Amino acid sequence: MTGLDPAADGGTAASIRVRAGHEVLLAEALGHNAIRLRLGRHRIRPGGNGAFAEISPTGSGMTSLIDPTGPPGLTRSTGLADPAGPPEPETVLRAGQRCQLTCGQLRLEVWQEMAGWEPGLGLSFTDTKDDATLLSEHRIHFSWPAGHLLEGRGDGSYKLVQEFIAAPAERFYGLGGHPSGHLSLNDQAFDLVQRNGEVCLPVVISSRGYGFIWNHPGTGRAEFTAETVRWTADQAIQLDYVVFCGDSPADLLRTYADLTGYAPVMPAWALGLWQSNLRYTHQDEILAVAQEYHRRGLPLSVVVSDAGHWTAMGDFGFDPAEYPDPAGLISQLHELGCELMVSVWPTVSPLAASYPAWREAGLLVAAEQGGAFPTMMFDKPASQPIPLALIDATNPAARTALWDALEAAYRAVGVKMFWLDADEPERLPGNSRNLSFWAGPGEQMVNRYPFDHARALAEGAPDVLLLSRSAWLGQQSLGCAVWSGDIPATWDSLARQVKVGLQMALSGLPWWTSDIGGFFGGDPSDPDYRELFVRWFQYGVYCPLLRVHGIREPRRQADVGGPNEIWAFGDQAYGILVEALRRRQALRPYLADLARQTSLTGLPPMRPLLVDFPDDPTAWLTEDQFMLGDRYLVAPVTRPGARQREVYLPNGGRWVWQGQELAGGQHYTLEAPLESIPVVERADRS
Repeated sequence: MTGLDPAADGGTAASIRVRAGHEVLLAEALGHNAIRLRLGRHRIRPGGNGAFAEISPTGSGMTSLIDPTGPPGLTRSTGLADPAGPPEPETVLRAGQRCQLTCGQLRLEVWQEMAGWEPGLGLSFTDTKDDATLLSEHRIHFSWPAGHLLEGRGDGSYKLVQEFIAAPAERFYGLGGHPSGHLSLNDQAFDLVQRNGEVCLPVVISSRGYGFIWNHPGTGRAEFTAETVRWTADQAIQLDYVVFCGDSPADLLRTYADLTGYAPVMPAWALGLWQSNLRYTHQDEILAVAQEYHRRGLPLSVVVSDAGHWTAMGDFGFDPAEYPDPAGLISQLHELGCELMVSVWPTVSPLAASYPAWREAGLLVAAEQGGAFPTMMFDKPASQPIPLALIDATNPAARTALWDALEAAYRAVGVKMFWLDADEPERLPGNSRNLSFWAGPGEQMVNRYPFDHARALAEGAPDVLLLSRSAWLGQQSLGCAVWSGDIPATWDSLARQVKVGLQMALSGLPWWTSDIGGFFGGDPSDPDYRELFVRWFQYGVYCPLLRVHGIREPRRQADVGGPNEIWAFGDQAYGILVEALRRRQALRPYLADLARQTSLTGLPPMRPLLVDFPDDPTAWLTEDQFMLGDRYLVAPVTRPGARQREVYLPNGGRWVWQGQELAGGQHYTLEAPLESIPVVERADRS
């Protein structure tokens, strides 16, 4: 990162504060080519909206969300407070007056707008390299002062609306993981809310060379039409967003990592196969699975103990009837070359022995009205679904208590991998309005919950490896991977997952995986499902993490599925899966190198073609292929019965397919027998 450029007026100011009527705007230059803007009525409140990431200058001419006081080897977004010291001098803008703030090649221009008798502030962002307007407000109605609205709710908070002009042919990417069936966000609208199967990461990059962070952790909406982009926050105290620019998508991803934290290096031992099932019901069953992989000479990195290994939800630890010797199990797994990952939920059953202590200490999420049980679930002590309370991870005391419980229950016996399930947080129905967090109202805070939940573990032990069902801005800095939730076991689901993984990559979350084979259903004896599982596994070999999970048919009981190991799908599929697993094993040194690159550059290992070939217009439109690093172009097969598929090779690269060199900038029909999917190697990589 570089220092801040002088302000447009020739000074060295790193921020400006301006007023027009009741509107006050604070803009701060952030490191390299980034500006954070906050706009409020009457005043700017310190600390913004409680958003994670919370962005502030460090006083050294640079800005980062990384906490320099964090444990060695771990970079963490922690919500830095506003710097101490006198406030910036306030400039009152009169009609016709303008002021500017420049950071690197990004310039913000602010002026007074007038609608009727009420003055307000208008603004635009420009790339100074070519004086091109990147982003400017769109006045939604002639009676509005500008392209934003703070609509009072009567309690000191506001519903916020912010609308910008979309340039002709401009394309938008990112926003987390949404199974919409498209990589581009254009012509779509999205609820900004965490759900099982949908990850809300409100950062987008534009084909015009800028990125945008909607720094609001509450619920809302984002809409991308042919002419405008509209962001809405259901409840907030002021407008808060960041704009940053760069010469390429890779530049934008690097700047996003500068702002929100770099992912630690994914450990090399975690880059092989993760074997999971809903669920293994005894430690002997887990050990038998690992031993069978070892007997067959198949490499296994991780085996998973899923939900229900406890006595009651919230009583963290192994059920002694099912896990009489967890330390011994982990020791035996280590001898076989693999680790045990355990599922951890943020919910507490009222039947759990620990429930009174959580409740009496005020460490559970409260309710604005009625009882504080936001979800229901089956749990061991009950014969039917029961209401569950939610640990308030926004409360530092609750995070400490959670880690203390996990350390005593799991860390003490050797567990160093935690699967953070249902941490959106899951709530049934999905109403956030009734939640009351330590950090603030549910509508204003709920989307940051997965970050806070993961933070409890990352702060407790910086070397833990986390897998989460949801994510918020900066969560990559916690050593946290994300999977796409409970998805159907269908061909359509597989096709959508290819795009979801690439959305996540363009949202700054580099370590991602899906349930290979889908979560809900799939019969290993069904020839059609066997083909789907093979194609999904072949795709998974080239994903950042390779992970098998699901609840297969026929089920042994309601929450225990059938066999899900790679030998469970018939002899033909088994032979193909073994060869695919060996291919993954051969890729592991390359993946380990990509993990190091990711920690330094912010570039995700798996990424859309547009990242490596930004000058090729067709690369921006290709949504069902991806690059694994800069070496391999991967074209998953996502249709039943397909034995060939069309592949686009971007212009600007030299390509080799089965020993034959192919020219870039063209489409080819490549063979895709059941035994393999098209993977084309780039011959001119540096």
